[in-house]
Amino acid sequence: MTTEAGDPIEPLRAFVVAMTHLVDRTSDEPTLLREGRSLLRELIADDRWLPEACTLDHPDRYQQYLLHCDPLERFCVVSFVWGPGQRTPLHDHTVWGLIGMLRGAEIERPYTLGDDGRLVAGDEVRLEPGDVGAVSPSIGDVHVVANAFEDRPSISIHVYGSNIGAVRRHVFDPATGAAKTFVSGYSSAQTPNLWDRSAQARQRLA
Repeated sequence: MTTEAGDPIEPLRAFVVAMTHLVDRTSDEPTLLREGRSLLRELIADDRWLPEACTLDHPDRYQQYLLHCDPLERFCVVSFVWGPGQRTPLHDHTVWGLIGMLRGAEIERPYTLGDDGRLVAGDEVRLEPGDVGAVSPSIGDVHVVANAFEDRPSISIHVYGSNIGAVRRHVFDPATGAAKTFVSGYSSAQTPNLWDRSAQARQRLA
C-alpha cells in the first residue's frame, strides 16, 4: 500500500477497499483470517496513517476508536489504545478477529474451557509492532489482553467479522467461569474521513 503525496490516510483506505473485496469474494473463515492477516500486516508496517484523534489514551480505561465499518457489517476496523498498565477483563468476541500491533506491545493470555467447565489459562503471548494475532470461536475466542508497558500507551489495530461495538459478548469470572453479557460500544461517535480526495484532485487540476 503506497501513500499518495499529501494523503496520509491512504493506507487505511486501501486496506478497507482490499478487505471489502475479500469479504465480497468469500465468507470462509480460514481464508478470511489468512488473507486478512496478510493485509493487516501490510497496514501496520507503517503507523503514520493513524489519525491523532484515534491515538488518545484515557486514564481510567482503554479506548476503542472505530476507524471503519462495512455498510453490511461484515467487518470493522478499530484502533485500540491502551493506557499505561491497562488491561481487559476476561472476555470473548463471538466472531473472528485479527489483532495487529501498531505501537508499543501487548500481552495476551488465552483461556480454554476445561473438562470441569472452568476456564483454564494458557501461556502468555507478547505482540510486538508488526505482529498479528487471531481469535474466533473456532480457534480460541477467550482471552485477557494487557498493555505490556506501565509507563506509556500501546496501540493495536483490530479487524472483526462484524460491527464489534454492537455485538453481544461476554465477560467471565476467571475463578468460576460465570459469564455476564456486555456490549462494548465505541469510545468516539466520529470516524475518520477516508474518502476526502479533494486535495489530490485539486493538485491534478494545477
